[in-house]
Amino acid sequence: MFQFTDDCMIGIEQIDDEHRALFNLLNKAGALLANDFGSDCYEELKEIIGELDSYAEQHFAHEEAYMLEIRDPELIRQRAQHSYFREKIRDFEFVNIDADEEQQRVLTELVNFLARWLYRHILGSDIMIGKMPPLEEWMLRENPCEFTDDYLVGIELIDNEHRELFRIVDKANRLVKSYDEASGYDKIIDILNQLKDYTKEHFADEEEYMESIGYDGLEAQKRAHDAFIEKLENINLDEIDENPQESLEELLEFLLGWLVNHILYTDKKIPLNE
Repeated sequence: MFQFTDDCMIGIEQIDDEHRALFNLLNKAGALLANDFGSDCYEELKEIIGELDSYAEQHFAHEEAYMLEIRDPELIRQRAQHSYFREKIRDFEFVNIDADEEQQRVLTELVNFLARWLYRHILGSDIMIGKMPPLEEWMLRENPCEFTDDYLVGIELIDNEHRELFRIVDKANRLVKSYDEASGYDKIIDILNQLKDYTKEHFADEEEYMESIGYDGLEAQKRAHDAFIEKLENINLDEIDENPQESLEELLEFLLGWLVNHILYTDKKIPLNE
């Protein structure tokens, strides 16, 4: 049973309700896999795939319309992720599942894909909906990458590592603003690798601290961290190479927005070790 937990709530009622419904479809597929393993489930599997296709289409339309209305800077990236999901589900529709063993193979693959995609998409992308100012407002800030007292959580190790993450993002931001085509790409890749490595180190330290104090929010934090690391690991370098200025600006807006949101609304809940 896959739980739609509080950390999956983004605070927008319609979107939260639709995410909950997608989890229900995931659990429907999971129950079919658990209860009917080895027996014919052709009609049930076809029905679940069809429901996923139609419901996801409806949900994505609502989500994108809301993001368009509020001028959310992540809309373009969200559309790409939604398109990937649609294509993947429609691939399942064209697989021949006449044989029982193919039904079980496809059902297992479907459940694994849905669980991984839903958690990572909601915690890595949807959680940001409505949290980031429209792009025009970000551009008006003198230095959006400055680490201020607003971001302090009161735990020295974590605060110091957050400060370093902001420093790396600021370094990337400054390089993007003065981008030099001759050497800029290599410098950007170097900074992104620094960010990946330090982020992994920070998340490991943060999770170790939470485990040491028995924090009950540790699992939710791990899921959010994994989703963010996956985002970093899957940065499209070809896109950056082809259109560096625009691609890097969009990427930095996401990275900074996620970091700010995660610190203010998640890390600040971590209790001090009294």
